[in-house]
Amino acid sequence: MADSRDEPLVLGIETSCDETGVGVVRGTTLLADAVASSVDEHARFGGVVPEVASRAHLEAMVPTIDRALKEAGVSARDLDGIAVTAGPGLAGALLVGVSAAKAYAYALGKPLYGVNHLASHICVDQLEHGPLPEPTMALLVSGGHSSLLLSTDITSDVRPMGATIDDAAGEAFDKIARVLNLGFPGGPVIDRYAREGDPNAIAFPRGLTGPRDPAYDFSFSGLKTAVARWIEARRAAGEEVPVRDVSASFQEAVVDVLTRKAVRACKDQGVDHLMIGGGVAANSRLRALAQERCEAAGIRLRVPRPKLCTDNGAMVAALGAEMVARDRAASDWDLSADSSLPVTEPHVPGQGHTRSHHGHDHIHEVSKENLYS
Repeated sequence: MADSRDEPLVLGIETSCDETGVGVVRGTTLLADAVASSVDEHARFGGVVPEVASRAHLEAMVPTIDRALKEAGVSARDLDGIAVTAGPGLAGALLVGVSAAKAYAYALGKPLYGVNHLASHICVDQLEHGPLPEPTMALLVSGGHSSLLLSTDITSDVRPMGATIDDAAGEAFDKIARVLNLGFPGGPVIDRYAREGDPNAIAFPRGLTGPRDPAYDFSFSGLKTAVARWIEARRAAGEEVPVRDVSASFQEAVVDVLTRKAVRACKDQGVDHLMIGGGVAANSRLRALAQERCEAAGIRLRVPRPKLCTDNGAMVAALGAEMVARDRAASDWDLSADSSLPVTEPHVPGQGHTRSHHGHDHIHEVSKENLYS
């Protein structure tokens, strides 16, 4: 058996939205997953404020990195590389993470890997269920994304099959929670209320499910509007809004479409593994219905535990470790944040470096007397 110490040790930094995530991974083993969330600072605005998120990342960055290294029981000098989300995401928030990763990588003389946020959400499943089968179909569902992706090589070949044409599923959850006066973020609270409601109480629409509609694309704007109007009509008539039944019926409409299209994509493409990731993957009904439909279709379902579904540094470190293990080129020092980085670019490589241990790009060692023993 190979010594686990021969596997790449990578630190990952995630700052695409409102959570400062730092993870440490050795190969496919998670050593640390430290998160500093600024969600409470955004709650009074009913959504994420980019400037607030960026400032929170600045304040949390160094303490969160320190905490992750301590939790992992490793020194920064032991790292084989530093990975960071280069996009997509909020531009200002991404810049904080990329700048920090550059600073640490340069000071420590370590290779830098700018990776894709969506590809990271797929790769994180390796930390729980082992290496990803190739190919794997991935359904990524969050506040900013509702995507169906086909991965044949998580470091170099991720193909978009379908995506939302308007509101993402997580965004719809937040907006309906706001209409119901349930607070922010909306996903967890609607999930909680829905458990005590009737999913068949109200027949809300299923977007883009007609015979002539795009097979793999999603639309939740019409559903959101229909639910909001239903609630407003009840209130205008002076009637009580059945929050639990509304929550359950709305949630059922969302997860019905998500799972139906994901299973269809697997069948059409001849793929027998479906991975679900992103913050909405923590939804209990989505997990249950996906399991039911995958079993009926003979598809193996992989869903990470809820903490790994939301934005975190572990997923970035996982993809970074895979980059090192597969001998992918490190990023150049002019790496920049790209708020619209396409998923077809799992990472942003550099060019013309020489190879060293673990196959990563060799970077001249910088002497820093007082930097992490």
